[in-house]
Amino acid sequence: MPRIALVTCRPGPEVSVDRDLPVLVGALREAGAEADPVYWDDERADWGGYDLAVLRSTWDYSWRAAEFLEWAERCGKATRLANPAEVVRWNADKRYLGEAAAAGVPVVPTRYLAPGDGVDGLPVDHEYVVKPTSGAGARFAARYTPDEHETAVRQLARMHTEGFTAMVQPYVKGIDVSGERALQFYGGRLLHASRKGAVLAPGTPYDERKVAHPGLEPWTPTPAELTVAERALAAVPHAAELLYARVDLVDGEDGEGGEPRVMELELVEPNLFLSLHPASVARVVEAILTAASR
Repeated sequence: MPRIALVTCRPGPEVSVDRDLPVLVGALREAGAEADPVYWDDERADWGGYDLAVLRSTWDYSWRAAEFLEWAERCGKATRLANPAEVVRWNADKRYLGEAAAAGVPVVPTRYLAPGDGVDGLPVDHEYVVKPTSGAGARFAARYTPDEHETAVRQLARMHTEGFTAMVQPYVKGIDVSGERALQFYGGRLLHASRKGAVLAPGTPYDERKVAHPGLEPWTPTPAELTVAERALAAVPHAAELLYARVDLVDGEDGEGGEPRVMELELVEPNLFLSLHPASVARVVEAILTAASR
């Protein structure tokens, strides 16, 4: 009987509820596995006693990044960690978008401002987004017009004070029309896809909690979306070791029918949206059991 840890985080006011977690625990147990939800920072956890630890909903990691990455290294030495610690470290900092772009992957153009960098050069002719390179659920993210320069500078100053590197991207107006598409992969195959509406409304403060997945609905990916997603995943270090992945795509400036662009790669703790895709539960369980038996 394989022993599997589904790794999560402690409840808190800034942490969403993982509705997929009890579904997966129950399905794995029905399939004959010993499956336990385990807090990643539980000092009593015996990671070496598990055949596989699957990162499921460690949704507080972005504001405890150094601590979390140290834990991932330790856990990966004690048991098989999915995804591997090397992938987790690479994906935990969104500067990976620059590496993906250098590999020829179409991504949303991104500029990075680390603590100590100046804040000059913010866009003066188009809307833009400021957000942290390590973040989730649109935390510390906001959308600005050129007239809101001073507000954007205040956000950057606070982020830098708290040690965050900021990323500045043009606001992709196609999101308001065709939304953002999330293509989920599990066990090396497309699992399902979803589409959601725009998260960042004009004028919403960066430190206000947002609805992370507004208007979520099932989606059938286009051939162009599948091609870009596969190109993005091929550019990931240790790509062959991925158990799961989510590729978030938006339309580029050429609009629908043009080449999609990668908004983010979610390789650490992507929401699977299983309540929207209940038929995918069996395939996720199968992939986890296969990984645990290696």
